[in-house]
This record gives sequence, C-alpha cells and structure tokens, in this order.
Amino acid sequence: MNHFAYRTTGLAIKTLSNFTKARINLHGTENIPNGPKIFVINHFTRIETVLVPYHINKLINVPVWSLASPEFFVGSYANFLNSLGAVSTRNPDRDLLVVKSLLTSEAAWIIFPEGRMVKNKKIIEKGRYIVSYAGGKHPPHTGAATLAMRAEFYRQRILAMADTAMEEAQRLVEMFNIADLDVISENPISIVPVNLTYYPVRAKENIASRLAEYMVEDLSDRLMEEIMTEGAMLISGVDIDIRFGQPIFVDQCVSCKPIHHDIHAEVPINFDDPIASVKTMRKEALKLMQRYMEAIYHMTTVNHDHLFAAVLKKAPFSLIKEENLKRRVFLVSQNLKKMPIWIHKSLAEDQIHLLTDNRYGKYEDFITLAMEKGIVRKTNGNLTKDESKLSYLFDFHRSRVDNPIAVIANEVEPLPWLQRCISRLCWLPTFWLKRKVVRLLLRKIQAEYDQDYKDFYIENESKPKEVGQPYLLKGDHRDLGIVLVHGYMAAPLEVKTLAKHLVKKGFWVYVPRLKGHGTAPEDLARTSYKQWIRSVDQAYAIMTHLCKRVVIGGFSTGAGLSLELATRVKLAGVFAVSAPLRLQYFSSRFVPAVDIWNRLMKKVKLGDTQKEFVENNPENPHINYFRNPISGVRELDRLMDTLEPKLKDVTVPTLVVQSANDPVVDPKGSERIFKLIGTEDKQYILFNFDRHGIILGEGSERVHRAIGAFVEQL
Repeated sequence: MNHFAYRTTGLAIKTLSNFTKARINLHGTENIPNGPKIFVINHFTRIETVLVPYHINKLINVPVWSLASPEFFVGSYANFLNSLGAVSTRNPDRDLLVVKSLLTSEAAWIIFPEGRMVKNKKIIEKGRYIVSYAGGKHPPHTGAATLAMRAEFYRQRILAMADTAMEEAQRLVEMFNIADLDVISENPISIVPVNLTYYPVRAKENIASRLAEYMVEDLSDRLMEEIMTEGAMLISGVDIDIRFGQPIFVDQCVSCKPIHHDIHAEVPINFDDPIASVKTMRKEALKLMQRYMEAIYHMTTVNHDHLFAAVLKKAPFSLIKEENLKRRVFLVSQNLKKMPIWIHKSLAEDQIHLLTDNRYGKYEDFITLAMEKGIVRKTNGNLTKDESKLSYLFDFHRSRVDNPIAVIANEVEPLPWLQRCISRLCWLPTFWLKRKVVRLLLRKIQAEYDQDYKDFYIENESKPKEVGQPYLLKGDHRDLGIVLVHGYMAAPLEVKTLAKHLVKKGFWVYVPRLKGHGTAPEDLARTSYKQWIRSVDQAYAIMTHLCKRVVIGGFSTGAGLSLELATRVKLAGVFAVSAPLRLQYFSSRFVPAVDIWNRLMKKVKLGDTQKEFVENNPENPHINYFRNPISGVRELDRLMDTLEPKLKDVTVPTLVVQSANDPVVDPKGSERIFKLIGTEDKQYILFNFDRHGIILGEGSERVHRAIGAFVEQL
C-alpha cells in the first residue's frame, strides 16, 4: 500500500466532507476494541467507500483498507481506489495481504458482506438474509468471516509454535513477509458490525446531476440514479448515523476440537494448504456471517420515514384514513423504547405533534414523497394506496429514485419486534385506535405527575396531591369537548368550578396539569414554556379522540396557551380569561425587577447573590405557589413573545374575558390581544371585578355563564 497516497487522499476527503451538508453522527465508538479487526458494514451508497474509512481512521488512528469490486478498478479511478486503500476482490494476493495486516495490526479492514450496493435495501426473505440485486439473489458473502478466521488460525498457530516448534513459527512469519515474531498481535482478531442509516433519503435533481448531464453524453440510468440519490444527500443534507456494534471475537470460533487440532499440528502448513478442519471452518464461517449480518441490520437507526413507510405497506386495505395513519405511527413511536432497537434523535423527543399540528413536517414530508411517486392518492382526508407500487418488482438500479417508499420500508424488515408491533396496530379499527391513544396519553400524563410530585414534594409547602391532579369530566354527548387550562403557579383545581358548570351543559371537559405545576416552585423553576405547550397539546390530542370537535379555553397564562394552540390546529372555538400579553401588562408585585439583578450577578460571577424566587401572595393560597421562580417568569415572557405575532392566525370564533380592575394583569393587555386576533367572529367582555381570579369566588358564576353561552353557540 502507498501510505503517502493514503494520507494525501485522506486530506482530500476531509476537505470534501467540510463542503457537504451531510451530518455524520457516530454511535457506539466505545465498542471498537483494541487489536486487529475487520469492520463489516451494510452497503447502500458509494458514500460508504469514501467517508466511512476516513472517519474510522480518525477513530482508531491506523490505516483502514477495504475490499472492492474489480469492475471499479479501471482507468484513473483505479488509482483513486488504490490511494483509498482499496483492494480488488480478484487480486490474487488479496487473502494473504488481509491476513498479514491483521496478524500485525498494521491496518484495519472494511468489508461489505452483501458484496455490492443493496439499492433496494431488500435483505430479508422468508426470515433469512438474502441479498437482492439486478442479477438476482444470493446469500451474503462469508468472506469477512473466512478471512478473520484464517487470520486468527495463523495468529494462534504462530504463537503456539513459538513455544513448541520455533522453526515452524519462524517459517510462517517469513511466509507472511513479517519482519519479526514480536509484532504478531497478542489480541484476538475481531469483527466489528457497523450499520449506516441515512435520513432522509430523497433522490432528486441537484447541481451534481445537472452538471453530469451537461458534461457527459448518454449518461446511463444507473449512474444518473446514483448521482441524483447520493448527490442530493451530500448537497441537500442528510443525517448519516454510523453505529458500531459489540465486537465478535473470532478466537471463540476456532476453539472447537477439529480446528484446535490443526492449529497445534506439528506438520508444516502453508497458506493455501488443505487442512482437516476445512469443513468445520466453513460451517463456523457461515454461523459467524449470520451473527454479524443480524448485528448489522438490528442496528438500523429507525426514523419517521421508516414508521410511515412500514405502516403504509402493512395496512391491510388500500383505503386508509390519514388520521389513522398518523395514529398508528404515533402508537408505534410510543412502543419503540420497549424494543431493543436504535432510534433517530427526532424520535427521541415527544411525538405528540403527530396528533396535533405536525409542526415538524414529518408526515407532510413523507406523504408528499409518496404522492409524487404515485404510491398514494389523497382525497377528502383519505389515502388510496397502489399496492403494486409497494411490491419488490421494480428496476433495481432505479429503485431509490422510482420507489423510495418501498426501499425505506425494506430497511426495517429485519427488525422483528417493530414488524410485529406494526402488524398488530394495522388491523385495529378506528374506534379502537382512538381508545388506545386516549388510554396511553392518560396513563403517561398520570405517571409523569406521580413522578414529579414524588420528586419535588416539600413538606408543609406542597399542596395535597388532588390539587394538581389532571382530570377528565364526562358529558352527555360527544359533539363538542372542551380543554380547560389553568394559570401560572396554579393547578387544575383552579378551574374545577368552571369545568363542572360546562359539564352540566352536556360537554366533556379535560383539564390538564401544566408541567411544573401542582408540585413545588422548584419544579416550575426547571420547566420551559415549550413543556407547557406540550401539556396543552396532549390535552388537545385526548379530546380530539373523545369528541368530534374541540374548544379550548383557559385562565391567565392558560388563556395565552389556549390562544397559542388556536394558531396551530383546527378548533371549534377558543376563549381566553384574563390573558396577559407582555410583562409590562403585569403589576410589579407579580414581576419585580429581579431578572435584571440576576443577569448582572451572573456577569460578575456572584452566583450566590442571585435571587431565584420572589414571594407570591396568591388570591387562592390553597391552590397557588407562595414562591414565584424568576426562571418561570422568563419562560412566561418567552411564551408571550412567541404568541403576539401569531395572533393573526387565530381564525376561529373567540371570546376574550377580562376584569376591569384586575390587580395582576392590566386590561390593556387583553384589549391588545383582542385587536390582534385574526378572526372577525370575536367578542370582548369586561367584568367589573377587583380581582384577577374571576373564575373563582363571588360573582364568578357570571363569568361561567358567559363562557357557557359562548360554547353553546358553537
């Protein structure tokens, strides 16, 4: 190998990787063992042959060489491959070179057990690993297993002969052109399974494909497909999750009696000499291949595209409700952590957006691709899928361009736990799916509250647990359900009187607990406004699965959160009671000028003098906190900052209610909210009260009646 060319090419690859938008994410690097090793990697793009050796070389700091198909060793490209450390699989000295470099640990190797790129990602058939390609099908190659076992065989034999027959040991060392017996590795040979998962996979025209069309006449479909797919990945940006699995130490595979006997045989054994244990070696290599193939494909990094594609493919009927597709994917996503699989970082977050506003665009992005490729048609909230487009009968070299949905679905076929979960959910009817979603969310919310109350409970300060308990009140009909949101530093009990009034009118009502509330101020101090939004989103998702239409409303900060939701999802209406807009509309007793002091103290590094809480004198001491965290006030400010420019997007009937002499929130704030709200169908009611909490206490029934009348009109 030309080490100078190898280093020079590495610098060129480093420069190239800096220009791409691909995001390389390395996982499990702690699994890479010391000693000689072969990395076995799934093969989907040409990117692997360039970027992966570079990144592995950075990790282990030794040259990384690879085996490549002989068809690529032509012209100037052969020189490039040689400089990468690639060796043709038809090189007559291939096996000898691999074994020698493993014996001395002078290089690590990359081998693709599929033997070629698997563009359709079809790797499983009837429960067995079978590689599909343009020319047909074949089982994965055992080359990596065979080479690793041969290297381990000779490593153990040389070390054994060094103790019992030094002449034979020296002869073997010379046979491999190794300078000194001392450089033979003391560590066993290992095989490290590696999985690469790309997300998203979107083949499309790009600068590279247009340039290739301009410069090359009669560009083959195969080459154009590769430029469109891989060029889009590198130029548009793609997450490449490179995951290293537990190493398989090959000394375990050569420990059986027949192989052990040959290792210690006193007769000379040359490199290609037949040995008595050759059949045993082949059987062990086949078992070893199955082990690392399973390890490679069980490390697939599951993403949203995988879930949507697999659910779409397994759906038993061609007509699918869009909402049911989202529900099934949501339910699958909630089970992922129970499975021995790896997930993309986007699935590690809460997936409630799949049931609410799809604000991350995961569903829209997938379904747009499916529609572009003719996999589905969309009409009136229903999808009609073309079963034939999800079959495996498509041009192998055009699969990533013509049928990416099938390719994506194929990638997770080797994950049996995921497949079983999806199969079960795909047969559930709509009413059962809704029931499962509601039960799951209610259990999840309750478990979170139980844990928070346990973690943050303060003797003689935390309120009884029922104060912060979220609750669902059942009405007489399911035409309209109401989500009712409590205020800042309060709890669900704050709105219970109003909730009961609305239930008497026949409506279902769900009252969530905003994250950080109903426990202790320390809990609120570590909570962000985005977590409050998540609490409201969960409540909305529950109610949409219980009733046909949903109204949301809230008090104070709960009013702001209700309006925020109304800017994103489809509602029947929204009502806001004593809603603040900006901090300047709060009285100084609620927001003292402590935040400026805290920031000043941080700058001069006097953290001990910061004031994290200020005293609160609530109107409802049996519900509200007595200490107001300054960090919570900052989150409140951030919430209102995000809300103001979005109020124009509120297009549903809206009721704004305010107390004329509110001592906490200046009525000018709610007046401004009313003016900024986008809908023409809006109403502003001003009550002549001298308190902030107008939904409790004397005269509150007037507010309840106004809200009840508004909801009844809807």
